Amino acid sequence: MRALALFSGGLDSMLAIKLMTLQGIKVTAIHMNIGFGSRTDVSETMKKRAELAGADFKIIDVRDDYIKKVLFNPKYGYGKHFNPCIDCHAFMFRIAKEYLKEFDASFMVTGEILGQRPMSQRAEAMDLVKKLALDEEDLILRPMCAKNMEPTKPEREGWVDREKLLDISGRGRETQLQMAEDFGWEDFQSPGGGCLLTDTNFTKKMREFLKHDSLHVEDIDVLKNGRHLRLPDGAKLVIGRNQAENEFLENAINDKYLRIKADEIPGPFSLLSNNATQEDKNLSARIILTFTKTLPENTYDVFIGDTCVKAQPLPTREDAHKYFVI
Repeated sequence: MRALALFSGGLDSMLAIKLMTLQGIKVTAIHMNIGFGSRTDVSETMKKRAELAGADFKIIDVRDDYIKKVLFNPKYGYGKHFNPCIDCHAFMFRIAKEYLKEFDASFMVTGEILGQRPMSQRAEAMDLVKKLALDEEDLILRPMCAKNMEPTKPEREGWVDREKLLDISGRGRETQLQMAEDFGWEDFQSPGGGCLLTDTNFTKKMREFLKHDSLHVEDIDVLKNGRHLRLPDGAKLVIGRNQAENEFLENAINDKYLRIKADEIPGPFSLLSNNATQEDKNLSARIILTFTKTLPENTYDVFIGDTCVKAQPLPTREDAHKYFVI
């Protein structure tokens, strides 16, 4: 017997897997990459956590479908920010259901806990997820809170021993943390830290972007990196804040942007909208120089795409702050 587990990398999903493997059930942990799970690549970390819980691991890239089918038209709306949690969970279960046959799996598992999240983990919200996921066969099992709910097919059919499942509810973490200690686990994700669509600043950045442009898969990683500025004529300027972001922006494949770098001056790597006016290009060059070790009275070469712009830095970095998106 095998189950597919929706895997976030968090403690609850790790424990849900462990409850299955303790019953002799093989588990494949599948992480649905919707694009908004992390600012950095954590695939190796997630793989190690899945294996620690006893599962093998698979990433499924659903970013394009998520943008087209869920993000901008959720049937059950958004949470506090840009998070369509009910529709998102149902979407993931629909995808997982399509993979059951491929992985020779019989049912689906999730680490959700009744009452832990105000939007998606209320009893009525879980019913909506089941309905929207088209789970007519009753194949969604939530081991962490199963005893608080009606038995599912895996329990009724004896695939899973319901008596070995849990009855956790609410937002407390004592039981989960004690279980992690008992299993000797120290590496697991903090609760609520897994989705940027619930982050206030990222949501502001998203909403500002959508006022000027339509979102595509290649835009997501750019949104997750750098300082974002909107210039007077409408161009977007993205400035790397550290070495990791500089390297990412330098290697980003997105034809909406031109690459910007001051000539022979250590400093941030940046991107500028490819339709920027000359005025915005000139201003972007000045802003870039402001974030390098330059002298305000000197003129420097800044390459915007293949064009060299001669510019002086702004008097202070504070002069650039009025263009910051957040």
